[in-house]
Amino acid sequence: MDGISHQEAGCRALDCCSTGGHHHTRRLVVAMLCAACIFQLAGEARAQCTARDVLQNQLKLKRAPSASVPQVLVTSATGVPVWKTITLGTFANPLALLNALDAIGCKVGGAAAEVLARPSFIVSTKRQDVELVTVSAAELGFKTDMVTLAATYARAKQLGFALVAAEIGPQLRLQYLDQPIGEFLIIGMEPIKTWAGEQVILNVANGGAGLVLIGQDGRSDAEISATSRVVFVRSNEAAPADQLEKEAALSPP
Repeated sequence: MDGISHQEAGCRALDCCSTGGHHHTRRLVVAMLCAACIFQLAGEARAQCTARDVLQNQLKLKRAPSASVPQVLVTSATGVPVWKTITLGTFANPLALLNALDAIGCKVGGAAAEVLARPSFIVSTKRQDVELVTVSAAELGFKTDMVTLAATYARAKQLGFALVAAEIGPQLRLQYLDQPIGEFLIIGMEPIKTWAGEQVILNVANGGAGLVLIGQDGRSDAEISATSRVVFVRSNEAAPADQLEKEAALSPP
């Protein structure tokens, strides 16, 4: 029907009826039906982050893009393929970005919300596409089960990766609506302090109950699983191969 949904058509029909009715009861019923219809439409426009919505997005795309890949030793950032390209510079301020997350039903944890509210959280003023890559500490050459955030960042930089802007977290959440269940992506960023002084980095996750943006410990000595995947960009400033070999030899087994 001219590109409109059945619900929209129903609302329009009810609206026409309400203008021609003269009985008070009839007008009241029509108004109630219109309100219910509008509420249903608003819910449909809003929902994109619930578990059901994510499954529908995956079926629509006929795939479930995931950053989870077999652990392969990385020797240079140039050899790691682009995982996902997202667009920055689409919101005027952090509040607009937060409102966009709320509008589609994506949950934002308390620590993450504080990060977005801090003065050091800045959104891009220029529209630009950013190519993201993901890598784990194990792929960076660490052989322990747990690795500190500082060590992970340092090795990544040596191999030609670079930290991302904090805006990447919420923007990735908005633009990654078919994230597989059980995937938690650590945003490789400089930590931002909350009002209480806690250092926090962001995590884009799907724990099974829907899509969320949460905060996690961003201290340099905070440990992450060696298999956890971290989102970076390429810097193309890898350290010389001989230097990397020496450092690898000095790394704990």
